[in-house]
Amino acid sequence: MFSIEQAKQMAAKLKASLELREHKISYSTALETVAHQLGFRDWNTAAATLPSRIPPSQIQFSNPIPILRIFDVRKAQEFYLEFLSFSVEFEHRFEPGLPLYMGIAREGLQLHLSEHHGDASPGATIFIPLNNIALLRDELHGKQYGYGRPEIVKQDWGDVMEVHDPFGNRLRFCQQN
Repeated sequence: MFSIEQAKQMAAKLKASLELREHKISYSTALETVAHQLGFRDWNTAAATLPSRIPPSQIQFSNPIPILRIFDVRKAQEFYLEFLSFSVEFEHRFEPGLPLYMGIAREGLQLHLSEHHGDASPGATIFIPLNNIALLRDELHGKQYGYGRPEIVKQDWGDVMEVHDPFGNRLRFCQQN
């Protein structure tokens, strides 16, 4: 089902397309033509029948939350909490001594870290768009982390900085041009 706004956009495109071929028509003629193409008698009938907007879909997605496999809670805390400055949102174990499942977040980015062998494969890469990549690089360098001082690599489409966690996962930060 088309909306009135979509039909008007179709009419404007039709008018512009015909003008490129040196065939001028009025906007009202374009509206009438679109109405006929949509099966209506005329534009007034179409405008009275078509919804003003298409109702939103019943299905709506939110931001995904990647799950990364970890093997050592202390190393994960050192890397994600101390070096990258994430905060813990929650920690879950089915009972003491069982694998940890932890949610962390920073500046709108959420990650889940899991010791459960079935949750994720080590060696994942996550693409993370951001602003102020140089500020993040400088912050990380200032921490004097012993296992990495990431640098920014200029690509045609943006600046990229990869950070590798102790478990083989890569966080690929990108600021697009």
